[in-house]
Amino acid sequence: MDNNSKKENRVKLFEDQKVRTHWNEAEEQWYFSIIDVIAILTESKDPTAYWRKLKQRLRQEGNQTVTNLHGLKMMAKDGKMRKTDVANTEQLFRLIQSVPSPKAEPFKLWIAQIARERIDEIEDPELGFDRLMETYLKKGYSKQWINQRLKSIEVRKELTDEWENRGVKKGLEYAILTNEITKAWSGFTVKDYKKLKGLKKENLRDNMSNLELVLNMLAEATTTEISKEKKPSTFQENEKVAKEGGTIAGNTRKQIEEKTGKKIVNKHSAKAYLNPKKEEE
Repeated sequence: MDNNSKKENRVKLFEDQKVRTHWNEAEEQWYFSIIDVIAILTESKDPTAYWRKLKQRLRQEGNQTVTNLHGLKMMAKDGKMRKTDVANTEQLFRLIQSVPSPKAEPFKLWIAQIARERIDEIEDPELGFDRLMETYLKKGYSKQWINQRLKSIEVRKELTDEWENRGVKKGLEYAILTNEITKAWSGFTVKDYKKLKGLKKENLRDNMSNLELVLNMLAEATTTEISKEKKPSTFQENEKVAKEGGTIAGNTRKQIEEKTGKKIVNKHSAKAYLNPKKEEE
């Protein structure tokens, strides 16, 4: 089994107990073995039977989460690959709310807290920025980097507002245009860029250096300005504008690399930027 396969089927720890997981690269989602989580939360001697009864009760209640679950083959205790029910992160948290166990209570309280904070941020968006600043500081980022990151969010918002004005649909079309911009300035698709940095669910921009962030902002800001001037009316025209905006930043990247002799787009993730001694290759 190669290193990538090992990563994608690795075992994660939950309070020193094993939970089998699977990374779906196409969906960019982790899937967790429900029985493993049930065993930890309930300490049941027969988690399979416990889950069977819980699943039956939830179905009777019309729980859509249970209806949408599916199975994956995972390594069982006997060393064989056996099919087991799995849940993505959202589904897992929903199921945890249905488990009557003291060990599930911290999760339930945390979910309630996150929901309250989200409602507060909808009513007062500034709270979201304050909370974001606090989160980045706790992770060890410098204030300079954080200010750059917050500015990149503002630039991104201006771009998506422009796309909305041009009739670009949120979701897939946004992702396609973002991919075009990223490829044009960095030389990598978003997927390959994340692979280069060894990322999965982690945010790509959260793992960029200051210079990578600046060039990404330049690409998106330039795309916004070109769009405002050219006023593209079709998705194909928006795609062309995205490539143009990204290419301008890409040319800047090449000029900087030529002068410095260093690659701007690199394999370093957030940890390298939090520890400058590791940043040099």
